[in-house]
Amino acid sequence: MADSNDSRVAVYIDFDNIVISRYDQVNGRGSFQRDRVRQFDPDETGADAAIAARLDAATVDVGAVLDFAASFGTLVLTRAYADWSAPVNAEYRHQLVGRAVDLVQLFPAAAYAKNGADIRLAVDAVEDMFRLPDLTHVVIVAGDSDYVPLAQRCKRLGRHVVGIGVAGSTSRTLAAACDEFYTYDALPGVERPVVAPAPDRPEGQAEATKAPPRATAKRQQPRTPVARRDSRAEHEEAEDAVRDPQEEATRLLDRALRIGHEKDDSEWLHSSAVKSQIKRMDPSFSEKQLGYRSFSDFIKSRSDIAELDDSSTTQLVRLRPQADATATATATRPARRVRG
Repeated sequence: MADSNDSRVAVYIDFDNIVISRYDQVNGRGSFQRDRVRQFDPDETGADAAIAARLDAATVDVGAVLDFAASFGTLVLTRAYADWSAPVNAEYRHQLVGRAVDLVQLFPAAAYAKNGADIRLAVDAVEDMFRLPDLTHVVIVAGDSDYVPLAQRCKRLGRHVVGIGVAGSTSRTLAAACDEFYTYDALPGVERPVVAPAPDRPEGQAEATKAPPRATAKRQQPRTPVARRDSRAEHEEAEDAVRDPQEEATRLLDRALRIGHEKDDSEWLHSSAVKSQIKRMDPSFSEKQLGYRSFSDFIKSRSDIAELDDSSTTQLVRLRPQADATATATATRPARRVRG
């Protein structure tokens, strides 16, 4: 893994673009607009269970995107652009805030009109190039060709431009305009999507594509958004309280090794580089707080996924070639969104 201690990275996420593209990828082209997912709230009484299942199957693993961006250097600026009042985006707010992502609020003129994320994102990025001359890398998480001029301008200003987009919804011209481009599906730790079947659907019944009966639900039972937000917050806090630090550490090690092997053709990685990658993904990581005297002891405790070579002064580590599939899947599974 290349040493990127001196690299400083800015990440710009067109969140609407990624969420819509992922939903259409998993459930079929045009399904996001057809299902009217933007204002769909799975917590609302009468919400269509089939759409809720499709939405859950298309969950975006934000952590995988940020962890990969951190492999290029220190994340000094991360912004996500969307209408955060829309329920489909609001589900991610806790996850994004937990990763210190700056949420930029956009208000679309109409329910399905093209929003101003591309313009606002581009303006902010160019301003940051001049305001922060020490930025070395720019990561654009989007797939629209509208970002081609931005990528070209950032390159002319001497920045290394990395693009990340969803396969099947990414402009080829945008990929060509970047120094490096990766599909979201290929990022280490991202699981292959599996569309969940709609629960209790009568045999032979066609799959629903109409909008959920939001108006009817409101008449039957008035919404109490404040109470529901409080309930969701309580669930999120409970999830944080029961999170196993050892499992989190295993996930970090697995992902760091996968990123390292993705970016370096060498069979073995320097353990110091792997630890640096883990620290960039989670600055709070400490093997001593986990009960290990050294990082090598920590790696040895994860022998089911990692192999350590400490026969010389330079310690080397690699992802175990025949690591247990179940353990790896558990370690890299993205956290599910919590609904109150």
